[in-house]
Amino acid sequence: MRRIPKEVLDALSTVPLFSACSKVELRMIANMGTEVAVPDGKAITEQGKPGREFCLIVEGAARCLVDGEQVATFGPGDFFGEMSLLDRGPRRATIISDGPTLLLVLDSTEFARLLDSSPSTAKKLLLAFAARQRANANLQH
Repeated sequence: MRRIPKEVLDALSTVPLFSACSKVELRMIANMGTEVAVPDGKAITEQGKPGREFCLIVEGAARCLVDGEQVATFGPGDFFGEMSLLDRGPRRATIISDGPTLLLVLDSTEFARLLDSSPSTAKKLLLAFAARQRANANLQH
């Protein structure tokens, strides 16, 4: 594993998803994923398409649309893509960058490793998954 600067670990610890992680977990997370720069207005995910990655917004913002209607906005520290990786179903929403956006993208293998090695992160992801499932059920009624 490469050496991770303290500033990077400190930044990761401020992300709500990773706030309960140990230093060891933060180092492991910092070694995962790929940073991806996304231009303004780009569809990052498309509703109905297969989902193969988890995305964490590092910088910038994005809009979440379900059936063409905006239902949420995301900013630094917010994430998406976990639902398709957890239930192996199609994307439930389209996510569009709102200005230049920097993402940390984890593929399905890295995402599984994250869940296996960081119980506090896995718990927060499952809570977010449940909340999003409830919100989606409310949209359908």
